[in-house]
Amino acid sequence: MPHYLLTVVQPGDGTPPPPEVLEPIMRDTDAVHRAMVDAGCWVFGGGLHPPAAATTLRPKDGEVLLVDGPFAEAKEHVGGFSVIDVPDLDAALDWGRRLVAATTLPIEVRPFHDGSGTP
Repeated sequence: MPHYLLTVVQPGDGTPPPPEVLEPIMRDTDAVHRAMVDAGCWVFGGGLHPPAAATTLRPKDGEVLLVDGPFAEAKEHVGGFSVIDVPDLDAALDWGRRLVAATTLPIEVRPFHDGSGTP
């Protein structure tokens, strides 16, 4: 079956919301992830540290330059992700909808290449 990347698109600098807002989001997100495991489609995933914890490697004059922080200044960043193994895009979008409801954040759904050059 095809693999899909479900990316949590988080606004701002990665500062978490206050506990009274974050706790129900985390509870609901964990429930969706448990449902993915129970359905046998969850491959792996996780949450990420804020963008300030990133290191970007850039090619420059035949060398590799290390830069603290994300690769670009942006108002949004990847806050976490899940890789799932489902029959088709419709199934991936169904899981994406469940994550949107749980996280209250945008979720980008993107297929992996299957090795044939097509998604």
